[in-house]
Amino acid sequence: MLTIDLQTARRFILGKQGLWPGRRWQGAKGTEQAMRAMEYLQLDPLQMIARSHDIKLYGRVLDYKPAMWEDAAYKKRKFFDWGGWLAVRPMDELPHWRVVMHRERDDSAAWRKTATEHAETIAEMRQILRERGTVSNRDFKMADRKRTNSYRGRKDSAVALYYLWRTGEVMTHHREGFERVYALTEAVAPGDLIRESSDDEADRFLIRKEISHNGLTRLNRTAEAYYRGVPFDKTANLRYSLLQDLEIVEVQVEGWKQVHCALASDAKALTDIAAGRVPKGWAARQASTEDEVTFLAPLDPVSARGRAKVLFDFDYVWEVYKPEHKRQYGYYVLPVLWGDKLVARFDSKLERASNTFVVLGFWLEDQSLAKNEAFAEALARGFRRFVAFLGADKLDAKAIQAPLLRKRVQAG
Repeated sequence: MLTIDLQTARRFILGKQGLWPGRRWQGAKGTEQAMRAMEYLQLDPLQMIARSHDIKLYGRVLDYKPAMWEDAAYKKRKFFDWGGWLAVRPMDELPHWRVVMHRERDDSAAWRKTATEHAETIAEMRQILRERGTVSNRDFKMADRKRTNSYRGRKDSAVALYYLWRTGEVMTHHREGFERVYALTEAVAPGDLIRESSDDEADRFLIRKEISHNGLTRLNRTAEAYYRGVPFDKTANLRYSLLQDLEIVEVQVEGWKQVHCALASDAKALTDIAAGRVPKGWAARQASTEDEVTFLAPLDPVSARGRAKVLFDFDYVWEVYKPEHKRQYGYYVLPVLWGDKLVARFDSKLERASNTFVVLGFWLEDQSLAKNEAFAEALARGFRRFVAFLGADKLDAKAIQAPLLRKRVQAG
């Protein structure tokens, strides 16, 4: 068992996700590398200043542009999107995910009910896809369809298409705006990948992927139930088998009660970080996170769902779905990463009429940073890059109360 301190754990988890010691990927090729290293690129349709998945990639990839992930997925076909927990995954993993798709189809009472209640419409959508090639929900007018009460659509055609997508008969061909355009799986995926792994192969793959995605994980029942497709009764045995086969290792983080797991292939990175070294291949291409802050997306796996408190002692809740009177900070607040710590947060909006990026509020964790020259410069660089990423013409930083920070940021 490896024993490490919290700083090592924090840097390792950040580094596995490409956020420390700085951006190490660049451009379209770097976007593909980042998407693969992240394991899952969770998609979210909400666009306040930019979509969460684009902010994630901006924080990891130099010269990133939002079209890059879509090109990799829908033009080059190197990735595909799928799942109730909607995420982009490498296309070469499809045989494993088809096992999960078919488990949903066969084992879920809800999906069996959908298949029975909408059998005629499902057959109709299959035939239409064979004839037309691609179809979206918008191709069917409400007046011509049977109304449904499903949270997946108000039209029977929408429910049927979603069912076919979730169970693996169709895939996302491309997106228009953020809306899926469907096609039969054989029109999207390479023929040699339209197959199913064995259950054992799929389960071992899913566990390894879960560990890699988190960096360190307990493989607890709650996470497996919500995100992935490994049956509850298999997780403990799989964990033991992977330990015995030396594919994963146990890690004790000082101050944490429970033992976590990491990939055995990451043991060298853990020991390097513990010794004060940057692991091979992790060096920043340009500025490090000490030189330039990075803004984390609301759904970034290093800080979302309570992880910010565990890793950074930083209380963070995405308040977008809270009523306005219950929000502590704001609608679309982003954490600020400096070095290997979350040191601040800010709320913002993009005023499209004037194309101005407006900081609505800015809060420091440690008030001494208000007069820290190094932080002021790193913050200014971070905002300068972020404004360029958004394509804004101007920055309004009047809401930053600390004079030094406001002056540096506003000066650009």
